[in-house]
Amino acid sequence: MLLTLVVVGALWGAVAGLFVPRAAYRLSVPPDEPWRDSCPDGQPVGGWVGLARGPQGEWYGPRTAAVAAATALVCAALAAATGARPELAVWLLLAPFGVLLAVVDFGVHRLPDVLTLPLAVAALALLGGAALLPEHGGSWLHSVYGALGLGGAYFVLFLISPNGMGFGDVKLALGLGAVLGWYGWGGVLLGTFAGFLLAALYGTALVIARRAGRKTAIPFGPFLIGGAFVGLLIGAYAA
Repeated sequence: MLLTLVVVGALWGAVAGLFVPRAAYRLSVPPDEPWRDSCPDGQPVGGWVGLARGPQGEWYGPRTAAVAAATALVCAALAAATGARPELAVWLLLAPFGVLLAVVDFGVHRLPDVLTLPLAVAALALLGGAALLPEHGGSWLHSVYGALGLGGAYFVLFLISPNGMGFGDVKLALGLGAVLGWYGWGGVLLGTFAGFLLAALYGTALVIARRAGRKTAIPFGPFLIGGAFVGLLIGAYAA
């Protein structure tokens, strides 16, 4: 059963990941600029859902194969850790959006509101549905507390140091707190610590490689998402 779930998770992630690059390409613009509506060669992009491929067959945006492989690995790991519990469907539905947010933030240091705020609402709504099903492994009320707690904590950090943390990170924290809170406060703390640790390791590596200085801004969102992924895996496995 577990092996089947892992395979299904990987296949789902691979398929969903194929559609991430087009949305990432369209969303990867600086603040105050409209979303991209044309390919690099000027041809219009028809909608948000589809492959990142122009009329002549040329690929654009992030590497589709790499993004699909990463999404497949994420979904397979979530399936392996969660097993046949109702919340697995929630993790698999939300995972591609986490990958999308990470790709966009790495590209343009931006976490679009059209993704972060709906992600928080969707996480709470879907987990509310999972809580109504038998054999679920978490608590919806804890998810609400996690969203409010982590969002509030990041808001305080934003007020203290607005140059060190963007308001998009605060909005992202609402969704991540909901997901991590499903398995209790231990998951919230672990996922948060893992995110800061990953960001610190990345920043240190850039400084050592002389690709950045001590005051160079780095995108924090991908590491928040990565830390939440670590916390969720451990929380799901221990539940």
